[in-house]
Amino acid sequence: MFALVDCNNFYASCERVFNPSLRLRPVVVLSNNDGCIIARSEEAKALGIQMGMPEFKCRPLLKEHEVAVFSSNYALYGDMSSRVMMTLAALAPEIEVYSIDEAFLDMSSFARFDLTEYGRLIRRTVRQHTGIPVCVGMAPTKTLAKIANRLAKKNSHYQGVCVLASHSEIQSALERTKVEDIWGIGRQWSKVLQAKRIESASDLAAAPAAWVRKHLHIVGARIQAELQGKSCLPMELVRPAKQSICTSRSFGRSVTNLEELQQAVATFAGKCAVKLRKEQSLASLLTVFIATSPFDDSSERYWGTRTASLPYPTSDSVAILQAAQTMLEGIFRAGMSYKKAGVIVSGIVPQATCSTTLSLFAEEAPAAPERDGRIMQVMDAINKRYGSGAVRLAAENSDSWKPHQERLSARYTTQWDDIIEVKV
Repeated sequence: MFALVDCNNFYASCERVFNPSLRLRPVVVLSNNDGCIIARSEEAKALGIQMGMPEFKCRPLLKEHEVAVFSSNYALYGDMSSRVMMTLAALAPEIEVYSIDEAFLDMSSFARFDLTEYGRLIRRTVRQHTGIPVCVGMAPTKTLAKIANRLAKKNSHYQGVCVLASHSEIQSALERTKVEDIWGIGRQWSKVLQAKRIESASDLAAAPAAWVRKHLHIVGARIQAELQGKSCLPMELVRPAKQSICTSRSFGRSVTNLEELQQAVATFAGKCAVKLRKEQSLASLLTVFIATSPFDDSSERYWGTRTASLPYPTSDSVAILQAAQTMLEGIFRAGMSYKKAGVIVSGIVPQATCSTTLSLFAEEAPAAPERDGRIMQVMDAINKRYGSGAVRLAAENSDSWKPHQERLSARYTTQWDDIIEVKV
């Protein structure tokens, strides 16, 4: 048996944890630059506020119903996610963190337990320890656990916990699940299935296996097997190594000069380097891109990108930043109004297994890896102790291009100055 534990309206729930006055009030969270709605409380959903809707389009509705509106507070959400996952890890022998607000638990050793009651225990414990409400779905496969979790969320009859154990329970759940709501079935595949009159999860489970494999390939065949109760997706206890790392932002205002773009790209390059070191990895490829607004006139739109090999695999902030700045100069066009930029590192290899290979045509030899490594270790240690950005490269600066966050809540759990004070 697998359990899928999913946080309810996670971003909105995080905002409520430290502000009890929001408990029964509609809450929405906005994307970068306070653009679109990316999270809604149940009360906000009941008002008809749609996911992805631009904030300015529903501003009268938000004001009429006194909806609490927040900018994305990723520092808070990331820390609250860690607290939820640590709580879940104490409730099951194995845990797979699937996303910021979802985790699979291995329930195979809980046969002697009443699983419904244990699911309720999980809900109570997470709520007590973190303040975040969750729903729990349990079933013999991960795909069925996803369906069970969806039923637990959508149907109040389950009171937040749905266990699919018997054949009749599984069959009933499959009949009530539309094919487009199955985990792993995207929009294109759902169209293919509906054209074949496969409308529900039950229809897909009963479809000819040869047809499914032919049209949906091996992934579709695994989904069908999982719907039939045959577990094909084991727990992934070790997260696969990343193949690429991207850091990008939309700007709070249009950027027109090269200097400000250089500051943005330098900041993104530095963040990519920090992420590489956390992964204990090195990158051998670097991509830099800049873009104007997609809503500009066609004559004023521009997307510039360039990819190049680094002289040697590295996670050194200085080396990555210097390469990124050189590439930026090659794609920058004067007179354009830029709204977004980003840096991508790829060709990632584990640091422990990589030996430095010098380029035959390198203009200069790389600095000693031992020296670079020590400098980066010191910088990371200082930033870990005193906060991100305590020590940074001089080229990094976000004062001019940083995104709009006019409704940002406090970082209650990660910033000393924002910790709630209780006065007696």
